[in-house]
Amino acid sequence: MGKEVAESCVESVLMEMVSAYCNRFYANKPELAARRIEAIGYQVGHQLSERYTMERPRFSDHLEAIKFICKDFWSELFKKQIDNLKTNHRGTFVLQDNRFRWLTRMSIDPVPVIVKDSSQEAPVGATENKAEQATTMHLYFPCGLIRGALSNLGIPCAVSADMSNLPACSFVIRIKV
Repeated sequence: MGKEVAESCVESVLMEMVSAYCNRFYANKPELAARRIEAIGYQVGHQLSERYTMERPRFSDHLEAIKFICKDFWSELFKKQIDNLKTNHRGTFVLQDNRFRWLTRMSIDPVPVIVKDSSQEAPVGATENKAEQATTMHLYFPCGLIRGALSNLGIPCAVSADMSNLPACSFVIRIKV
């Protein structure tokens, strides 16, 4: 019997972690906050992958490992498999989750931001950009999870995310040669 943690607890920890790194620790350095959040995800993904593959033989190729991420790893984390997997058969994979759990309660609705030294609201583009940036910060952790899990399986890669149609999310994995 595996150890489980309530979904709401994981979501709360993720939100607090992103908030702490973006608003307190690295408030003026979003790229540094992003790297730290991704590094934490990497460590967690590495450890989870170790736990989930303990009883399995090593994967023979990249595609088998990616399928493991899409089916077993994702199912353990999100209680569902990845909705779609695409590849160009040259080291690039796109994992599509049509209803990514950690984004279902988020929106990129503009929130009024007060500009310093003025009582006027910021232009709409600035508020949307700020909301989108905050949502993007939440995707560094799952990118790190995937990269860490694949690294543990002996596959060095780079992972990025696309959230152009919330709550759907695509993760692009590029295998390093």
